[in-house]
Amino acid sequence: MKIKSLDELQKIREDHANKVKLRDSGNGESDKIEVLIGMATCGISSGARETLNAFIEELDHKKIDNVKVVTVGCIGYCHSEPIVQINIPGQSPVLYGNVKKDKVQIILDQHIVQGKPVDNLILKVDFERA
Repeated sequence: MKIKSLDELQKIREDHANKVKLRDSGNGESDKIEVLIGMATCGISSGARETLNAFIEELDHKKIDNVKVVTVGCIGYCHSEPIVQINIPGQSPVLYGNVKKDKVQIILDQHIVQGKPVDNLILKVDFERA
């Protein structure tokens, strides 16, 4: 990509700064929704990087600014990678499994915007012992 002017360079800088801001963990902003994406080896090999990029692009495209995207290590359910956890303040976390980039749109629209978890994508996790 050949940059032809200082204005063009400034535009590129601003575009990338906005995307980086979506990944900024902030300074204790407890009112922000968190999107945690498992980026351990198993997640990356299953497509977590594409899922991460899809979240960042869609949030930027839709101008949703009350969400921060956080990369994390192993979440512990390798069989269901890529894994995404949605943390909405005041609610229990929701864990989604097999979140390829084509599932990002529905999670954003239904869960983050409308507040209704996407039931058919939720990982059923039960910690109770017999």
